[in-house]
Amino acid sequence: MKIFKNPKFALGLIFSLFFLWAISSNLLPTMIRQLMKTCELNTFEASFTETAYWLAYFICPIPIAIYLKRNSYKAGIIFGLLTAALGGLLFIPVADLHEYAAYLLIFFIIAVGMCFLETAANPYVNVLGDADTAPRRLNLAQSFNGLGAFIAAMFLSKLVLSGNDFTRETLPTDYPGGWMGYITDETSSMRVPYLILASMLILIALLVYFTRLPKIAEEEEENKKDDKLIDFSVLKRHHLKWGVIAQFFYNGGQTAINSLFLIYCTKYAGISESMSTTLFGVYMGMFLLGRWIGTMLMVKIRPQDLLMVYALANVVLCAVVSIFGGWVGICAMLAISFFMSIMYPTQFSLALNGLGNATKSGSAFLVMAIVGNACVPQLTAFIMHQNEGIYQIAYIIPMICFLVCAYYGWRGHKVVD
Repeated sequence: MKIFKNPKFALGLIFSLFFLWAISSNLLPTMIRQLMKTCELNTFEASFTETAYWLAYFICPIPIAIYLKRNSYKAGIIFGLLTAALGGLLFIPVADLHEYAAYLLIFFIIAVGMCFLETAANPYVNVLGDADTAPRRLNLAQSFNGLGAFIAAMFLSKLVLSGNDFTRETLPTDYPGGWMGYITDETSSMRVPYLILASMLILIALLVYFTRLPKIAEEEEENKKDDKLIDFSVLKRHHLKWGVIAQFFYNGGQTAINSLFLIYCTKYAGISESMSTTLFGVYMGMFLLGRWIGTMLMVKIRPQDLLMVYALANVVLCAVVSIFGGWVGICAMLAISFFMSIMYPTQFSLALNGLGNATKSGSAFLVMAIVGNACVPQLTAFIMHQNEGIYQIAYIIPMICFLVCAYYGWRGHKVVD
């Protein structure tokens, strides 16, 4: 069929990958809130949901980069889609176990698949065109990531969170099936979004398999000569090294705010689950809006300058959350989401600038930096849990993270070697 040979259709499929992994990662805050109920966890314990997911991003990128080097971006994308789909389907049996460890394993499997997609799709979009417009092109692709985040927060979260928040002591005596009936009802709702996600992943995998993806110069050159499977020496490049550092702190800061948003609203600000999920949808809507506006601004403003301004804005806003908390903090977090929007793809693209045949290796190290998601949110959650009287003080941690990102936009991005 002609449509499978159409380059625009192929690029549309690549852009859809950004949408899919956003749904996966942005379901985590909802799952953290739900697991606090179904597995009877506190804020700190539930935060290890993020650890299980994002730890895959530290373990897998180098093996993935080797796989991509030996095969192709297309092969990596298909393998990643099917692996993540397998994880989603595992929710069918695991939801009946009521075991936190089993959920953590599922999240890890899904993340392995998504890690394949990120390691392949980000550099693919980056090198598929003019290097000068790469940050803007990657931000455009990442706008679909913002759309997926919005849908996960505004709609899929409502399929999971029922609005009921009972403990063994507060459960109504006439609740059908008692405590186990309540846990079964709450657990069953967790399957729905992951079955939807798994179906979408399988469909896209089939479409990618039959589609002719555009060739890029980098892969054609690799096919002509025997390069290293993974090039560790690329970390000596100043702008990539600082890019990895900036990505570690950005991802940690972003996920700390994202993952704790629903807990902040329901547990500390006293807002109902229904209202909190709506606010979470608005929060992700601001992220999507920021990415669209940021992509347009990059036509006139250098990406590194916009990155620095956006990061400094978030430093100020995190200070506001840390001082005031409550509803003022929620409003500040909505603005933080807007200004976080362009930071990840802009840093990613600036860090890959001029790497040539080492692009896949550079991409692997940048994706590994997402391990910041596996530790910074836990530190933030620990501080929040230990200081419930002044819970908002925990947001000093993401404030420090955004300071590092501001430095990258100011000086760290410069190609000096």
